[in-house]
Amino acid sequence: MIPNSHTPPAVAWHQVRKSYPDGPEALRGVDLTVAPDECLAILGTSGSGKTTLLKLVNRLIDPTSGDVLVRGVSTRDWDPIALRRSMGYVIQDVGLMPHMNVLKNVGLPLRLQGRPTQERDAEAWEWLELVGLEPDRFAPLRPHQLSGGQRQRVGVARALMGDPDLILMDEPFGALDPITRRELQDEFHRLRLRLRKAVVFVTHDIREACRVADRLAIVDHGTLIQVGTPADLLRRPANAFVRNFFSDAQSVLEDMLGDSA
Repeated sequence: MIPNSHTPPAVAWHQVRKSYPDGPEALRGVDLTVAPDECLAILGTSGSGKTTLLKLVNRLIDPTSGDVLVRGVSTRDWDPIALRRSMGYVIQDVGLMPHMNVLKNVGLPLRLQGRPTQERDAEAWEWLELVGLEPDRFAPLRPHQLSGGQRQRVGVARALMGDPDLILMDEPFGALDPITRRELQDEFHRLRLRLRKAVVFVTHDIREACRVADRLAIVDHGTLIQVGTPADLLRRPANAFVRNFFSDAQSVLEDMLGDSA
């Protein structure tokens, strides 16, 4: 999926390097783009640089060299707060406010923007419905009254508040049991296709990546190894690292992709 000449990528990393004092180079000249309506999954082993790539997008960190563009504008030219408020963000532990009910948690991004209570509550109600949480039942509950899967749904609803065109997701379903995780993967995939948003999805789970993403980016020790559709990478791995990354899940992926993939 390649952006046309009139629409800048939702996100673009240009020759991005990231170094930390007294540590190895976390990223080594990464070039990568995300189209305005695609989901890109970034995969790699622990310490590969995948979360570093994500944190560059909302400027939790800055590159040592190179540039990161969001909607065609360098993150260095964005006000960090405005940048973060312009996108959704979903993490594994959700980060819900324990003293707030579900409706207030979902509406928090609009509260930070100073939007009226009635407006943010009405929008939060709609997003709860969209992520499969019946508002009449769930809106008044506190986070401790929810299951893990329900809390993650609240996190997704909160990320959608204000209808951002870009969503960042960092191992969002990693702490869930396998059945709930699969359900949320499938629900998120259907929701994303309906809403047509750009998503950067970080995971170490190749099966999850293939279920939710249009393209995969494989990173290892800060280097981008290969980018392509799940079928491309499964059928034509760039090297042994990519081949081995897919090997444990190959039979499942063959079933997912079908014989014609």
